[in-house]
Amino acid sequence: MTDLTSHNVVELARLIRTGEVSPVAVAEAYLHRLERYNPELNAIVTLAPDFLERARQAETAVMKSQSLGPLHGVPITIKDTIETAGIRTTSGSRLRESYIPVKDAPAVDRLKSAGAIILGKTNTPEMAIPYETDNPVFGRTNNPLDLQRTPGGSSGGEATAIAAHLSPAGLGTDLSGSIRVPAHFCGIAGLKPTSGVIPMEGHFPEAEGTLSQGACIGPMARCVDDLSLLFDVLMSNLSGHVSEPKLRGVRVAWYVDDGTASVTEETRVAVKNAAEALRKAGLKAIEARPPAIERAATLWMELFGGIAAEQTRRLYAGKEELAGPVVRRVLNSRMVYQPAVEQSARNERDGLRLELHEWMQETPLLIAPVGGTPAFTHGASRVEIDGESVGIFRAFSYAQAFNVLDLPVVTVRAGTSLEGLPIGVQIVGPPLAEELVLAIAAVVERSFADPL
Repeated sequence: MTDLTSHNVVELARLIRTGEVSPVAVAEAYLHRLERYNPELNAIVTLAPDFLERARQAETAVMKSQSLGPLHGVPITIKDTIETAGIRTTSGSRLRESYIPVKDAPAVDRLKSAGAIILGKTNTPEMAIPYETDNPVFGRTNNPLDLQRTPGGSSGGEATAIAAHLSPAGLGTDLSGSIRVPAHFCGIAGLKPTSGVIPMEGHFPEAEGTLSQGACIGPMARCVDDLSLLFDVLMSNLSGHVSEPKLRGVRVAWYVDDGTASVTEETRVAVKNAAEALRKAGLKAIEARPPAIERAATLWMELFGGIAAEQTRRLYAGKEELAGPVVRRVLNSRMVYQPAVEQSARNERDGLRLELHEWMQETPLLIAPVGGTPAFTHGASRVEIDGESVGIFRAFSYAQAFNVLDLPVVTVRAGTSLEGLPIGVQIVGPPLAEELVLAIAAVVERSFADPL
């Protein structure tokens, strides 16, 4: 019999709904796999205390032929920055080391209302500061494809859990690529939706002020079909009926140079292969860097950096001794919140968005790298790309640009590095066009599974 942890969410939900597999058997299979592999990966840091009991209740509902939700009996993991009732939620910080929320974040509640069972919480950098998943509460998470490398951040624990089959899917968050970079590093799929489409309430730190215009909660899974199902649930579309976007003849632009950071040759090949797959599927693929991209990639810090630093200092005021190394660097940095700088950045961002939206009237889809390199080694502060030493943050300007521009993005694997590491690409669409980018990402995903 196939290992129950190998099924994707769509298939697992079907097997449970038809009574072919038991929710209890599924739960036990994940617990056994977690016991075997989680100690060296450190992906799931807190188990839901009622996980098996919920699985038993789900099994009883199937046996009684009760009405079942689209995720009935399916285990789900949640990033440790998102509140879960009765399950410790730390955000990787000693400030919240023993914090247990009394209610679920709305996004979690929607998954549970669809029948999902919370398996546990996944590791995150302290206060979700990317791109390495390590914190003073739980320590470091390792990439399942190479333990000496990071799974990225800040949803690195979630990406590792999914890639290692410790979880079929779950929730991450994204302000600077925090869903997309880990998906890219671990070879899974992730959706960064348009900000505000999925409620951000119940996330810590809170997405306050300008942060709310770039931050989001989104699903992560092993395949695009699962992202689509999870997105439907998170949008409270429990019917599952979504019209299929028409793809033939749609224009898509691809680029491998954002004017800020170079990318590896294998990354360039992955983007080109994704574009070729779409051309073969009937889309019109052109090589072109859209307007606004280069400046958007450098505007992130002006727009979000100051307010994030100010928020961190406020949260740790009088408790600075609890800060880990990453947060301590923020507390000691010269970065300050300047309302005038932020307002200027907002105005410029609005102009860039308008320019890009007008351009996308003719070419509504983009393909771009996620970042300059595949997964880097733990503790790295710089990476080498084409002989140039590049700072980690700058190397992932490709991801940051779409938080600034607030466009929906799916990251899906489209290549492999010389070291055998996965390479993801970004499929980008207009605001609120999540179904379109998911459909396009599915085409790319199929092409990689069946190489060109």
